[in-house]
Amino acid sequence: MGSLRLLAIALLLAAPALAQTAKLGVGRPTTPEEIRKLDISIGPTGEELPVGRGTPAEGEKLFTQKGCVGCHGKAGVGGLAPQLQSKKGPEVPIWDRGHILPLNAPFATTVWDFIHRAMPLGNEGTLTADEVYSLTAYLLSVNKVIPEDAVLDKESLPKVKMPIGDDYARLPNWKPGMPRLQGYPY
Repeated sequence: MGSLRLLAIALLLAAPALAQTAKLGVGRPTTPEEIRKLDISIGPTGEELPVGRGTPAEGEKLFTQKGCVGCHGKAGVGGLAPQLQSKKGPEVPIWDRGHILPLNAPFATTVWDFIHRAMPLGNEGTLTADEVYSLTAYLLSVNKVIPEDAVLDKESLPKVKMPIGDDYARLPNWKPGMPRLQGYPY
């Protein structure tokens, strides 16, 4: 019985090494073009943004045409999915307006990136660059981040000043010996 246990342990320890050395003849290396197609991250500077453009008026039409209203409600309020427009105005501090992506995102490119990657639900990644610019413009416009006549594109989108400003990454005023978070008992 002891030798069987020893054999089982030896096999468990050797399995990873054997798995790494085996050539199974399955698959192929990923090409640089395939990697480029999957690298869809958009940073704060917008360098990775595609060519395209959109306005709030175009985005408002698309919001209905693409079925956004069905999940988020008319103008982004009242649906079962997360709210996209604050019911509270700019006189209310940003953190008290709710968890609303077009308000709480640190950069306008974050809003564009999320819509591009994750919408519409069940059909993610199917929107064209122009559609994403338009929907982003619409959501930023209804939240009074940009004017109704704004045009968003690769150049103008990264320049949008988001209402969250520097509060997004504000660090707490913490010193050794203080509780870790305000109201945290330990």
